[in-house]
Amino acid sequence: MAVTTKLLLAILLSAFLVSAANAVRDYQGQQGQQGTRLTQAQQCRLQRLTGSQPSDRIESEGGFTEVWDENEEQFQCAGVAPMRNVIRRNSLSLPNFHPMPRLVYIERGQGILGITHPGCAETFQSQPQSFQAGREPREERGQGRRGDQHQKVHRIRQGDVVAIPAGAAHWCYNDGEEELVAVSINDLNHRSNQLDQNLRAFYLAGGVPESGRQRVQIGLRRQSTQRFQNIFRAFDTELMAEAFNVPQELVRRMQEEQSERGLIVNVKEGMRMVRPDEEEEFKERPRRGQQWWEEATGNGLEENICTMKIRTNMQHRRQADLFSRQAGKINHVNRQKLPILKYMDMSASKGTLYPNALITPHWSVNGHCVVYVQRGDAQVQVVDHSGQQVMSDRVNQGEMFVVPQFFASTLRAGQNGFEFVVFRTSGEPMNNQLAGYTSVIRAMPVEVLTNAYQISPNEAQRLKVNRGGESFLLSPQRGSS
Repeated sequence: MAVTTKLLLAILLSAFLVSAANAVRDYQGQQGQQGTRLTQAQQCRLQRLTGSQPSDRIESEGGFTEVWDENEEQFQCAGVAPMRNVIRRNSLSLPNFHPMPRLVYIERGQGILGITHPGCAETFQSQPQSFQAGREPREERGQGRRGDQHQKVHRIRQGDVVAIPAGAAHWCYNDGEEELVAVSINDLNHRSNQLDQNLRAFYLAGGVPESGRQRVQIGLRRQSTQRFQNIFRAFDTELMAEAFNVPQELVRRMQEEQSERGLIVNVKEGMRMVRPDEEEEFKERPRRGQQWWEEATGNGLEENICTMKIRTNMQHRRQADLFSRQAGKINHVNRQKLPILKYMDMSASKGTLYPNALITPHWSVNGHCVVYVQRGDAQVQVVDHSGQQVMSDRVNQGEMFVVPQFFASTLRAGQNGFEFVVFRTSGEPMNNQLAGYTSVIRAMPVEVLTNAYQISPNEAQRLKVNRGGESFLLSPQRGSS
């Protein structure tokens, strides 16, 4: 009996130790994921915030790329690198990948986006007539034309937010009738980026020399060090020819810098390929062995990444998360609406404020906010922990600014209204409000407010309820005197 009791105690002790070890490991993992961001957050000793314009411009034959200076204090604090791509009609943004996740907002236009996820099947097949733009390849003549197999491509439109994971090669083709404008935030502090705090993009074609970069804003900024070049050009030609099992001449064509073309190139004869909104052009079929793989892995790579949505639209009025007839509307996209954001730990919102409407004073609990002004103007105020005003400026179309985590902020739209996009460094953002129906002030007892502010109970009650049922969006009117 004693032996049985000792054995049972030993088993229970072992189980407890294993459970404790797992708990410690999970905690350390969470701390490791946040470690980089916490280290960077120590640099958020900001004296002044202001609306910022792009500092660099890279010209290409098919459009241009504008880059904000990631060395600017407010972007260093948030650990992000903003950029804006403008792709002209019938032009292609060349394939590239980057070591950090990128969240993209399509400000204008439409196009086709391809994202190549590692390890995913080429489950899409185009019809023979859409295999090649222009003339048929010489190798195919007399042998019948074949279809092309590739990973899924996505239709993107104005108002879409698009998630591009770290390390996934991607390209974008503008097949619309106007320029495609895409505003992006690169999260340099994400755990996937183990290099440094510089914006990097690894291009599989094209490139631009340092002389091709133009300074478009005059100021005392540190010179950017990013260079975007074709990674194939530095490999040995013979080695690459062997790797691809193709003639060396073909590899030399891949290695050509063609710096005069840049990062966005014109497509002379148009591109025909599988398009997601033209079902007659493609069919999805399982690759041999794929069904077994999915059954064997359950919630593995095929299900979680390869078939996961990468985009959703933020412009649908009926899907607004916050709506006020007098103030405006806001659409949120978080990891609940777009599950891939769980892995990227980012989110976005699209807001429209009517003339003179306000956003209640509030602070972000679990992430930085990077605000891009799409249209109109607004008066913005931001206050730090010491009660100092670090921003009180009017921001205008095309500008970007940061509201750091826990810094209290508010804004009032101008006479023509205000449209904006907020990129957040959290997949499930939370905020606390200072005024309105769901505010911390309303949640406090009257006695606390009367003693905290040395006011009467009636004044404290008015402070709590004078905004009625309004919450985050406040109509342009003052409380009664």
